[in-house]
Amino acid sequence: MASRLTGQSIERVEDARLLTGQGRFVGAIDRAGLLHAAFVRSPVAHARLVAIDATRARLAPGVVAVFDGDDIAATMTGPMAVMGPPSLKIAPYWPLARGKVRVVGDPVAIVVADTKAHAVDAAGLVDVSFDALAPVITFDHARDSSRPALWDETGTNVIYEDNATYGQPFAEVAARAAHLVRRRYTQHRYAHVPIEGRGAIADYSSFAHSLNYDMANKRPHSLKMSLSSMLGIPYPNVHTRSGDIGGAFGSKGQTTREDVALAAAAKLLGRAVKWIEDRGENLQAAGHAREENIDIEAAVAADGRVLGLRVAMEIDVGAYPMLPFPASMFAGMVRALLPNALRLESYEFATTTVMTNKGSYIAYRAPWTIETVVRERLLDEIAREVGLDVIDIRRINMLRAEDQPTRMITGVSMTGVTIQECLEHAVGLAGLDEFRAAQQQARHKGHYLGIGFSSFVEIAPGPPDFAKSLGFDLPSETAWARVEPTGDVVIQTWQVNHGQGHETTLGQVVADEMGVPLARVRIDWGSSDNTPFNTMSTGGSRSATMGAGAAKMATRAVKQKVLQIAAQLLEANADDLEIVDGAISVRGTPAKAVTIADVARLAWFAPSSLPDGMHQGLEASVDFKVPPVGGWVSACHVCWVDIDIETGHIDIPRYLVVEDCGDLINPAIVDGQIRGGVTQGIASVLHEKHVYDDEGQLLTSSLTDYLVPAACDVPVIDIEHLHSPPQHEVNSRGVGEGGLLGAPAAVLNAVADALAPLGVSITETHLPPQRIRELIDRAPRP
Repeated sequence: MASRLTGQSIERVEDARLLTGQGRFVGAIDRAGLLHAAFVRSPVAHARLVAIDATRARLAPGVVAVFDGDDIAATMTGPMAVMGPPSLKIAPYWPLARGKVRVVGDPVAIVVADTKAHAVDAAGLVDVSFDALAPVITFDHARDSSRPALWDETGTNVIYEDNATYGQPFAEVAARAAHLVRRRYTQHRYAHVPIEGRGAIADYSSFAHSLNYDMANKRPHSLKMSLSSMLGIPYPNVHTRSGDIGGAFGSKGQTTREDVALAAAAKLLGRAVKWIEDRGENLQAAGHAREENIDIEAAVAADGRVLGLRVAMEIDVGAYPMLPFPASMFAGMVRALLPNALRLESYEFATTTVMTNKGSYIAYRAPWTIETVVRERLLDEIAREVGLDVIDIRRINMLRAEDQPTRMITGVSMTGVTIQECLEHAVGLAGLDEFRAAQQQARHKGHYLGIGFSSFVEIAPGPPDFAKSLGFDLPSETAWARVEPTGDVVIQTWQVNHGQGHETTLGQVVADEMGVPLARVRIDWGSSDNTPFNTMSTGGSRSATMGAGAAKMATRAVKQKVLQIAAQLLEANADDLEIVDGAISVRGTPAKAVTIADVARLAWFAPSSLPDGMHQGLEASVDFKVPPVGGWVSACHVCWVDIDIETGHIDIPRYLVVEDCGDLINPAIVDGQIRGGVTQGIASVLHEKHVYDDEGQLLTSSLTDYLVPAACDVPVIDIEHLHSPPQHEVNSRGVGEGGLLGAPAAVLNAVADALAPLGVSITETHLPPQRIRELIDRAPRP
């Protein structure tokens, strides 16, 4: 019997090409006659666009063309537009600014030349004149009616407001509460910083009226649909292809203004044009994340039970939306997930969304992270106010096994949640008694130790009713399976690999299901021509369940055809057959066998000899439904900190993750995803922050100013996996976002625990050394 691949930490299939420089990145593509593009970007945040003079640029060496907003608009069927709820005030917009610029880095022209250097040099020769407007930078600015609206069409910078109430009115539970705990939490803005920036090659054929678009983008079908519609190119004539992608973390899934402008320039020239953004452009214009404030009030019973929450959230989404998701979606995700595993009686949530002269707000790994930060910080604050331990407050409030099946107060199904079990396992490993003793001793030496817990459940992919609660229709995922005449198995998948290792994990699942060596499996992804249509692709921690489930079931469907044909050849019952290493035989009699290749040749080349009802070939398509129950990952993060109060430096000597994500397809890949997410979560607190000045200038537009962690800044991260009873045959659940989701709250709670004796309260999310010193200096001594 061949050994099972699923559950083993085999080496990644992708690594051989990536580690030997053979990756298929768009930046490495070159071809004869390829032109290069550079964007001219606005140096001011808010202004009327008076004039663009490209005379000098057009005379520069190697320049083929310079296009402004009007040139690009002339080749389009209409502007770019994002769909959203009726009350969302959002205006259509163009790839290049027309009439007005709204953010530093706003593209106003595109220069096309024979080399990238020539294009960049010529972009600096384009003269643009502006009539400055007052910048809108803060939440207060956005609410100030004396400040100009970014979009004349809407007349306001407050673009969306919404209220929702679940369960009893908050006033009723507050009236019988023993405690009312109020806090305001602020979340700073930061960026994705993938190792590879955005980039694409748009190749337009005037003769064929077709567009080939090679790109670093994870949603080929969505982008194909947008480019076809906006540029008036017949849909079948647009071919979008993703190769290897050097990270995304929520970016590189949008239809961006640069995408449309580049394709339009290629259409105007009838040539192939390449654009690769530099790091400054990436930090400025590729999209930002977070920047939210939350005011929260908890009604708490005398025993520490949280009866209800009243939440008011404000979110700054920057100057421009990015297709395909509306700005209203992100607050909706926070609203849906903030109650999490709390057993609430009342929940009220109000949201205000504003636009400012800043970079676009887009998804970033676990884009609802603020809900975990707020809830877990608040639980610690409640514990201290009512005189409970931070562990006991969670034991009292979080969902237990005996409470399930149940529903979150928002109505979403909850089954298979093991958040209490993760907490208890983490507590057992944390050594709390020993830590508290060490904590007391360290204070005498000027070091303040702290420990922080963060517990949560994550949609991975969530139950079927979760997407519906947000207005999305995501009931299933499709995969195509084919056995080639050689016996090789090909899976064509929605998923687009940008670092997750899909070729390996999906390959392991398929190889086990079919009974063939991994080397005989190929995962086909990234091309709009060769994969099932979808607009979701990779995202939302869906691939472990949905991608693997679809691949498994499509393989199973084609396997049944293989066994039927083999049964005829072996004169046996198909139910008695097994496939081991590509050989098909009756169980227990491996000497008499046929190979999958034998069967495949028969299916493809001798279809008349197939069993009745079968057609030529060996192919199957399966639409895999979201499993009817479960879909949640449960986890508890524990962070230890050591703070030098003289310098404000925070050291993390230990970090622990206890997680229940079901069956591990490839444990090494799972742990790598978790550790990567934790690293980003830690960095979001201790390192990364985008800063704008009062004029809307981005002060962190290079890696000199925007601080990312080095390897030496990352602690050892211990990971423990729990294995609860399976909820479905496909029992693997996603881990792409959970590492980041739990880490900021764990770090913040640890810092708050360490500095509590000094009277420091932690209500913000960015804590570099200088801020720690400021908080200590300003704190009222207890």
